[in-house]
Amino acid sequence: MASSHQAHSPISPDPGNKPSDSGGSTVPIHIVTQASQLPAEFLQPSCEKQLVIGFDCEGADLCRKGALCIMQLAFSDAIYLVDAIEGGETLVQACKPALESSYITKVIHDCKRDSEALYFQFGIKLHNVVDTQIAYSLINEQEGQKRAQDDYISFVGLLADPRFCGISYDEKEEVRLLLRKDPKFWTYRPLSELMIRAAADDVRFLLTIYHKMVEMLSKRSLWHLAVRGALYCRCFCGVDSDFADWPTLPPVPENLIVDNDAPEEETLFVLDVPPGKMGCIIGKRGANILSIKESCRAEIIFGADKGPPDKVFIIGPVKQVMKATAMLRGKLLDLP
Repeated sequence: MASSHQAHSPISPDPGNKPSDSGGSTVPIHIVTQASQLPAEFLQPSCEKQLVIGFDCEGADLCRKGALCIMQLAFSDAIYLVDAIEGGETLVQACKPALESSYITKVIHDCKRDSEALYFQFGIKLHNVVDTQIAYSLINEQEGQKRAQDDYISFVGLLADPRFCGISYDEKEEVRLLLRKDPKFWTYRPLSELMIRAAADDVRFLLTIYHKMVEMLSKRSLWHLAVRGALYCRCFCGVDSDFADWPTLPPVPENLIVDNDAPEEETLFVLDVPPGKMGCIIGKRGANILSIKESCRAEIIFGADKGPPDKVFIIGPVKQVMKATAMLRGKLLDLP
């Protein structure tokens, strides 16, 4: 049997319930080491039983070269901590159909590194995500707020926003400090009470946030959310096949193709940079990139220290991505 713990959770069939860090219903937290401990509807995705779950991953230097340690799954009535250390490859592969399924929506905050780890370590193509970081930006855009360049909302910041939760998550910083001191924090077994609580806290509010965000987003924004989520999942998984073996991107819905005002299709382009030249591309204090971003409605993302170190990922409307790519290539031509 899976070992179980209890946690206060705002997850409820009523998405209008306001979550609280001191109240809410109590749901079990199951530590999973065998696939049989997971719900059957998760292991065997079906169009008749479509699910929305909160999702996150913890690991030691979580990326293509790090180690995935835990996958957190938040259902309406329970949280499952899938122990990739104890359960190993067999357990993670049992989750592959669900993680790649169109019938299970995975609600996650910033999917890029989680997707990268799943792809390179287990060959899993994370699919059908709702990324709350992207959704947050789209909601602010709808409300006429202009986001500063590279100003991405943290999960702590998202929880603090009164539109969604309005709570503090002080323990997150405690875990971050522990991770800085010991990057292998998530590899130790048995899981401590702090580890269990911290892992559960990273997903237990996601379904409540999801319901509130969906109510606030327009049909156009919901399409942008689906497409950008798919592109962000691919972002650090750039391969020579041009993502030909990944699921197709969501098409523009017919109800948005009106009055010749349909949203432009979006894409991801991966630009190779000569080794050691990334700093020249970025410019002093990021001046070059900021200049390009001000001229183009495209996201420009770098692999940074975790890699891949010599690639730039450009995401956005096709024409804007082409414009940003041309400007970046111009910077490459100027290199000594």
